[in-house]
Amino acid sequence: MTPLVALEAKAVPLMRDNIDTDAIIPSREMKSVSKTGLADGLFAGWRYVAPGSRTPDPAFVLNDARFADAQILIAGANFGCGSSREHAVWALAEYGFRVVIAPSFSPIFRGNCVRNGIAPIALAQDAVTDLAAAAERGETITIDLETRTVRAGSHAFTFAMEDEARTMLMEGLDAIELTLKRRAEIAAFREADARQRPWVYLEKVTGGA
Repeated sequence: MTPLVALEAKAVPLMRDNIDTDAIIPSREMKSVSKTGLADGLFAGWRYVAPGSRTPDPAFVLNDARFADAQILIAGANFGCGSSREHAVWALAEYGFRVVIAPSFSPIFRGNCVRNGIAPIALAQDAVTDLAAAAERGETITIDLETRTVRAGSHAFTFAMEDEARTMLMEGLDAIELTLKRRAEIAAFREADARQRPWVYLEKVTGGA
């Protein structure tokens, strides 16, 4: 995955609470288990004039030319609730989003974001509202994972993020790569554990009796 340390980009405000994964990508748009080919289905129920259509609805914010090429999505509370479908994160990523800012996230969705290179940043409602207003004014927003800060104009906000999630995003690691990074620690644990519980590590007997 592409590492994400800092980002200055346009943001698109989608200030609705309880946006679930079916709204992010409707089930009818999930035609494969691939991570690609999903961007057109992102927010398809709102983005197009009718189900199955690809005619843009001019009233939907993603179709506003001001927000073309936005890499930051600003949303309402409980973003990513509903089913655990990972396609929702894949669609956001393929569309070009690297960061989602909201007052709160579904825990499963939040974990899926981190594992797929999207930073889920939770901020207080007032801060999210301020950032959405800045996006409406055309201001870029700066994200810095190293300092855990979000900036827009003269406003700066700090956010909490677990060290492991931050490391995965900053180094572009998936869960397997993160585990492999700790091979030395794992080997040391196995060695110490084998001394304490040698019966666990008995070699399997092979061959006939």
